[in-house]
Amino acid sequence: KAALIVPLKINQNKRMYGMRNAIENKGQFVISLDFELLWGVWDVTTKEKYGANILGVKHAIPKLLELFEKYDIKATFATVGFLFCKDKDEILTFLPKILPTYSNKSYNVYQKELKEIGTNENDDPYHFGYSLLESLKNSKHEIGTHSFSHYYCLEEGQTKEQFDSDILAATNIAEKNGISLSSFVFPRNQLNSDYLDVLRNYNITVYRGNPNSWIYQPRRFSKEGSIIRICRLLDTYIPLSGYNTHKIQYSKNIPVNIPASRFLKAYSPSLKWLEPLRMQRIKKEMLIAAKKNQLYHLWWHPHNFGINLTENLNFLTNLLEYYSKLNKEYGFTNLTMKEAAISIQNSR
Repeated sequence: KAALIVPLKINQNKRMYGMRNAIENKGQFVISLDFELLWGVWDVTTKEKYGANILGVKHAIPKLLELFEKYDIKATFATVGFLFCKDKDEILTFLPKILPTYSNKSYNVYQKELKEIGTNENDDPYHFGYSLLESLKNSKHEIGTHSFSHYYCLEEGQTKEQFDSDILAATNIAEKNGISLSSFVFPRNQLNSDYLDVLRNYNITVYRGNPNSWIYQPRRFSKEGSIIRICRLLDTYIPLSGYNTHKIQYSKNIPVNIPASRFLKAYSPSLKWLEPLRMQRIKKEMLIAAKKNQLYHLWWHPHNFGINLTENLNFLTNLLEYYSKLNKEYGFTNLTMKEAAISIQNSR
């Protein structure tokens, strides 16, 4: 199992996070969502093919916030920096000073997608979602970063200096919105360990790592072949990669690794007959984490719930009801990424 890396010292006030009592030696349940709208998929799909999912985020996030409130859940919304901007002028104002130079030009948002966007959320809800960000700011959830531009940390041509510039831009636009960033999620899960010190330099103390299995190892997008995709699909329903819970142990390393356990695959009408297996797969992992006092980290994108919203919410409701049961029976505790990184150090 992957290790949950927790620093011995993080200069934070425990009371700031409303940390719950008696969480020492208890399992931890973390939820993170990659909030990106079309910025996260523009290079792999089109508005015609996926636009309904993107537009559906406007309905999905309010419903998710309602559901989280009902079950007393706090999540981390790792948000692309573009979405902190109210309009195109603000995006252009906060652009990184050094732009990425991907060898594959089709990945470069600055040379392609950015040139075609609208003015603001009213005329381009595919690329702007400031009203949704406002709803998150007014909630109890953590707002983290998914980089400024959905930056690809393992693709050829880009550099560490360019990544640094991107994170500086993300930090600046977040600060303008009164948000101090602590948590980071690598776009496309392209974890680059050489870049972790950049995050530390900007006081980003937490990141979402990858599960240990070879099918989830960080790699360039061009290396994500059909065999890997098939294996990941199968792993949604059967324990191909084992049970992805994570032992909680101490380390001096910063930023902290809060590794992913399971991507919450969206409901698919054509695979409806497999839904019981998908539910059983996740509940089994949650139970193991609760019993063994380990970490379980569930993640997805709001646009995964953009269509078939009712079915997706019903599935999630079932999981959250099960979490409540595990919370009562085993003390299984819900934390944001930020809270998970400090909770053990504070309860030691």
